[in-house]
Amino acid sequence: MKNEEQKAESERVSQECHSAASSPLLAKKLLAEYGLRPKKRLGQNFLIDRNVLNRIVEAADITQGSNVLEIGPGLGVLTQRLLDSGARVVCVEADTRLRPVLEKVLAGYEYAEIIIRDFLEIDLPTFLRDRADNKWIAIGNLPYYITSPIITKLLDSRTMFSHILLMVQREVAERLKSASGSEEYGALTVLVQFYCDILSVMRVSRNVFYPVPEVDSELVKLIVREKPRVEVSDETLFFRIVRAAFGKRRKTLENALGSSLDLGWDKEKARSILERAGIDPGRRGETLSIEEFARIENNATG
Repeated sequence: MKNEEQKAESERVSQECHSAASSPLLAKKLLAEYGLRPKKRLGQNFLIDRNVLNRIVEAADITQGSNVLEIGPGLGVLTQRLLDSGARVVCVEADTRLRPVLEKVLAGYEYAEIIIRDFLEIDLPTFLRDRADNKWIAIGNLPYYITSPIITKLLDSRTMFSHILLMVQREVAERLKSASGSEEYGALTVLVQFYCDILSVMRVSRNVFYPVPEVDSELVKLIVREKPRVEVSDETLFFRIVRAAFGKRRKTLENALGSSLDLGWDKEKARSILERAGIDPGRRGETLSIEEFARIENNATG
């Protein structure tokens, strides 16, 4: 009898929290129950639209037993959808206040694990290997102020992921997808496109979040490539060159690379390497394709 009551209560909570996904009023009710308010400094904007949640789950390509790392589960509504689709979900939430909410929402789910911790402080390879040996899927609704550090951390452990599904601000999505020569093109663009193929899943209105943020978002899918987009001799040096080129965007490549403390080159060495690579030293970093950055690196080590 006790087990039946527990099952009924779990189903009631599940239905209640699914409803919270499609109504700001019910989301407010769930937060009010625990005396909580979204924190702007943590970038807390909870997704409350059922159709968008369904699109995220669809784009995640979940199969029975898929291992999912969810970054910032918030109220746990997407977590539920992922679990209902057959995934095993480890969700990492930085806000300690949300633990009781997540424990309530995910009560009764066998394959849910709640970790209250700053994602950026986790030793990710060890954290994931301790839980599963096969590939993971990463999913997250990322606050703007830590989007780049989180993407960088995920790509540092890219071999452990098949794909990464991220809700980001529209301007970040444009940066990730941009081509050389555009204003949005930068070091983060090169990093992501070096290791991943990028798919724009959907544009997302600001009105499907509570509270409503000031900008619209976009759902992007990063499919981890088996090999980087271009071949380089030394990936560490490659990204040092990229960072130096974009670190002083208004400077020519000769000046930017020749004054980088990270590279330790002088202008003469920078000019010589660029000329061997067949690249005009007077160009600027944002005009270079990933292939051209690779030519610089290959001539710097050759």
